[in-house]
Amino acid sequence: MANVETQILDEVIVASRRKMLTLGVSSLAGLVMGASATAAKAATAYTDADILNFALNLEYLEANFYYLAAFGTTIDKANAASTAAGAPLITLSGTVGTAGTVSGGSQVPFTTIPVASYALETAVEEGKHVQLLLSALGSAAVAQPAINLGTSFQTLAAAAKIPGGAAFSPYASDATFLVGAYVFEDVGVTAYHGAASLLTSSANLTTAAGILAVEAYHAGLVRTTINYLDPTGANIAGYTNLISTLRAELSQAGLLGVAPSAYDSNPDDYGLADFQVSLAGGGNVTATRITDADSTNVVAFARNTTQVLNIVTGGGAVMGSTAVSPATGVFFPNGMNAGPNGFR
Repeated sequence: MANVETQILDEVIVASRRKMLTLGVSSLAGLVMGASATAAKAATAYTDADILNFALNLEYLEANFYYLAAFGTTIDKANAASTAAGAPLITLSGTVGTAGTVSGGSQVPFTTIPVASYALETAVEEGKHVQLLLSALGSAAVAQPAINLGTSFQTLAAAAKIPGGAAFSPYASDATFLVGAYVFEDVGVTAYHGAASLLTSSANLTTAAGILAVEAYHAGLVRTTINYLDPTGANIAGYTNLISTLRAELSQAGLLGVAPSAYDSNPDDYGLADFQVSLAGGGNVTATRITDADSTNVVAFARNTTQVLNIVTGGGAVMGSTAVSPATGVFFPNGMNAGPNGFR
């Protein structure tokens, strides 16, 4: 006779494909070990509004990062630089919950026109992504959460074993800005891809697909520019390997410093300098991987909410019996804003 735990797992498996995709394998394991009430709560399916609010939290994060880097201000405060660039001023009132503040961050002292141009354009576009999602969600849009754009980068840089990571700042130079942008852009692509199958409205799917395409443009441009600045992979292009390894660890194992056994044979993230091309009559060129995708079908990787949360909170979406606790840490010190239960 099946015991209570196996009955719970059976119910979760047959309930819906959406629940399976949302939770992921590790979260399902947590349901088996937890009490039935915990399992039922964790198995709640996300609505379209939930998915778009999850994306909105990520866009709040990205937009503030780029606004600070390009203009020296946050998305809710205009200055001469943001106004001249046509960056939208975001009103943080009228949303569900209390808006959090942004800590850390400053304007980057850009010295190269291409990188400065990329920062300005992307800042404007990320601000408009926030506007678009706020419009799509209407009265269901959640408030901006508390966001850490200071010590968060140092925490992840140290965990990734980037040289001098404890003092790393994406606001120090063109090169470090690109590394900071690299942290975000591929994650955004995988998050939108992972959400696509969960959206039920064609209008919402169209919105998400359109944003995903622009995020992919951003990610490719970041990688291309890093490759141009460091064609041998000896410096910042090499950092991308360390960041990609950390992102894979967090998305697959869920904890800082715990490498999943499947990572080496089944990665879900590639840096620039882990790919070599042999030139006729010459040596190998290493920093050439511009697309972060499945190498078999060349399809962008997809991550569920738990995997994305583990990256942006540094493992805050803890697996197992405590999976019902909203994820907190790193970029989201108090977690994402998502109603009474939060994202897991």
